[in-house]
Amino acid sequence: MIVDLPGLGRLYEPPGNTRVPHVLVLHGSEGAWSGFAHLQAAGFAARGIAALPFGYSVGGNGWNAGQIENVPIDRTAAALDALRSRPRTTGKVGAYGASRGAEHALLLAVLMATDGTMRAPDAVAVHAAPDVICGAFNAKEWRDSGDPGWQAWDPARRAWTWKGTSESLLPTQPIEIERYPGPLLISAAGNDTTWSSAMSWRLADRYATGGRVAELLAFPGEDHILSAEATMVRDARLSAFFAEHLA
Repeated sequence: MIVDLPGLGRLYEPPGNTRVPHVLVLHGSEGAWSGFAHLQAAGFAARGIAALPFGYSVGGNGWNAGQIENVPIDRTAAALDALRSRPRTTGKVGAYGASRGAEHALLLAVLMATDGTMRAPDAVAVHAAPDVICGAFNAKEWRDSGDPGWQAWDPARRAWTWKGTSESLLPTQPIEIERYPGPLLISAAGNDTTWSSAMSWRLADRYATGGRVAELLAFPGEDHILSAEATMVRDARLSAFFAEHLA
């Protein structure tokens, strides 16, 4: 079932009227137009989980992914709250993201958990996550390493804001996932050529300083974008994780 939610996007639901887990899906630098997040959400729905792909990239179109620059995470927090108010929820809502979407999901969890006035996601899962805040991204400027037009990220350009400011979200700043009190699943590829899976394991170590253990899912030999076989394994594990913690 597909339900269009004005101002939020397209919700993918399993058939029926029973209460089911709900998950906010956050895309990466491929942008909101690519369709990857919608494919992920449809997969969740097929496994009994309602999922909302939340488009947050700035600008872009079917040929250009747009930007991740000055993205207001408080808008994402409002989307999470709106998802929690849906009539079929269990009262619990999770967040999932891959790559820059993983960074987004982690920051969302930490910021909402430490805000004092908000309810954080009840469970968070990430794939190919960085352990530090990254700089702004503009698809029009992206070049592979070695290309004559390649440029290093400008640390003065910020990817994220919270309540109108980016001063607490500076590039290279560690993501303080140990401040998030809920369950966490971390998935990573062992041969990730975009950024090292060592960052994912550092996240797990940081989370453990709070006295908890993250669920870990490793894919030796896989790259940043998983093979079809590895994707099926990961998605089944993600669904089981959210079904357990959002019941």
